[in-house]
Amino acid sequence: MLFLLSFLLLAFVIWMGADMHRLAQQELLWGVRPLFFLLAAWSAVVLCWMLLRERRQKAVSWRRLGLATATGVLLSLGFPALLPFPWLMFIAFIPLLILEKEIETLPGNCKRAMLAYSYHAFVIWNILTTFWVANSALVAGIFAIFVNAFLMTLPLMAYQATKKIFPKWGNWAFGVYWISFELLHYHWDLAWPWLTLGNGFAAVPATIQWYQFTGVFGGSAWILAMNVLLWKAWEQYQIEQKWPKPLMIKAVLGAVLPILLSLGIYFTYEEKEDPIEVVVVQPNYEPHYQKFDIAGKEQVLRFLDLTKPLLTGQTDYVVFPETSFGYMETTALNNYPIIRQLKQELATYPNLKIVTGLNAYHDFGPGEEHTSATRERQGADGKTIYFETYNLAAQFMVGNEETAIYKKSKLVPGPEIFPFKRYFPFMEPLVEKLDGTTAGLGTQKKRTPLPSATAKIAPVICYESVFGDYFTGYIREGSQAVFIMTNDGWWDNTLGHRQHLYFASLRAIETRRSVARSANTGISAFINQRGDIVKATRYNEPIAIKASINLNDDLTFYVRWGDMMARISLFLAALLFFNTISKGWLGRVSREKAPSEA
Repeated sequence: MLFLLSFLLLAFVIWMGADMHRLAQQELLWGVRPLFFLLAAWSAVVLCWMLLRERRQKAVSWRRLGLATATGVLLSLGFPALLPFPWLMFIAFIPLLILEKEIETLPGNCKRAMLAYSYHAFVIWNILTTFWVANSALVAGIFAIFVNAFLMTLPLMAYQATKKIFPKWGNWAFGVYWISFELLHYHWDLAWPWLTLGNGFAAVPATIQWYQFTGVFGGSAWILAMNVLLWKAWEQYQIEQKWPKPLMIKAVLGAVLPILLSLGIYFTYEEKEDPIEVVVVQPNYEPHYQKFDIAGKEQVLRFLDLTKPLLTGQTDYVVFPETSFGYMETTALNNYPIIRQLKQELATYPNLKIVTGLNAYHDFGPGEEHTSATRERQGADGKTIYFETYNLAAQFMVGNEETAIYKKSKLVPGPEIFPFKRYFPFMEPLVEKLDGTTAGLGTQKKRTPLPSATAKIAPVICYESVFGDYFTGYIREGSQAVFIMTNDGWWDNTLGHRQHLYFASLRAIETRRSVARSANTGISAFINQRGDIVKATRYNEPIAIKASINLNDDLTFYVRWGDMMARISLFLAALLFFNTISKGWLGRVSREKAPSEA
């Protein structure tokens, strides 16, 4: 039976892969097909593994597989855009914790079995929640899903080792290891913090207003603490056949009190009246096969047609999405025909500011310092020209030549940065073949706002809006409101663009800054300082929307202190881990000495 199911699943994977290839040849999008392709492929792998275990006469436990699968499904259902019902995440780890304790009692190498089951759980979570990354690049998407799932097993393995050496510390070791993993996942070349547990509450901003103190790691700690409390309650129920009142009271209070505190903040928070009028434009160019093949002159006409009807003498800003135009040399932006045309067409509004995403480059002059992203080409005179390319935001003043720019500096692994390039230079041909970049994009060290007489604006470009502490860098530099410029059409009409939108609500709460969000394709929106989406577009429509948003100069606790909770967790995790290693090593040495001394 297992053989037949595996064969059918593999046949489905081949058929689905062929269908996706056919659509790509016709320049059509895949929608949710990668979800079924990846689920079927992984299910076939799991069934083949079970079949091999049967052939080797090893025990096959469908119950344990079911527990691991339950964790993956519950985590996925709790994440934004599926239900959303994030409180399912309060019990999502319990099946895996039950499984870990059960495996611990088995003879043999329990760590290997736990690694396999936990990896399965996290693969399910990654596929169900982020399958859409495969729409932008199939191979890179598959790599991201399966590598990220493996990384998620590491805190569980560390917890398992610590609990064995220090049983009393096991209850909270899992929490500090997991939060430490999430923090480290923000700060390396393969950064992918999309599935940070605290992001799960992004669609219910009224319940997490206290993120202004803790950031998303407060949400992660909340979820982990609830899982441990309810798991311990379940363990006692299994022994005593009745629910332990003290633990259940703690669990109820742990679930309800943060929500009540949040609602109190939510309904009493008042924005200071300091409005600016903003128009956000969504041109709706499909990025795979359309956006970058249409002439800039044609595109600028659509931008103007969408923008002009909404402009008044009180309009302060127009926001265009990521990579709206390009390529342009950074020292001569105002000289390009597209920019001149925009200014001429909008000349009746001399105080208007245009904030737009651009593809740009900079040619280095003699003596200018080069960076790791520096490239070279041959000029017409045969001389070598050194240059950098950028994904940047630029602010143009309609009434004068003043221009301010910001270079995107939190880059997407693969398309915008070659991870660990210095260690794996031999992989450059493969990265280029998979449509990645080997040179990478130029960046800047500090977050800088776009200044004007009206306001200081944080120009956040796409992926940067997922990084909470990084995001606060704009605010500490004086930004009074936030413009997010993005292009979410790479993922088609799937969960991805909705999750990305919801994450902007988290940044609004953490910093208490209003957000104007311009998506080339996706959902453009205005978000207030409480994280409410007050006005939004639909997916796949060319449109512009207008609203007044309030400026704010106050700094929240989170802006001042950043991911302090996560840094404390990292410190505690390091102490735990090194104590676990040292005591485990000393114990092994003493056991080895005992027989020889005897």
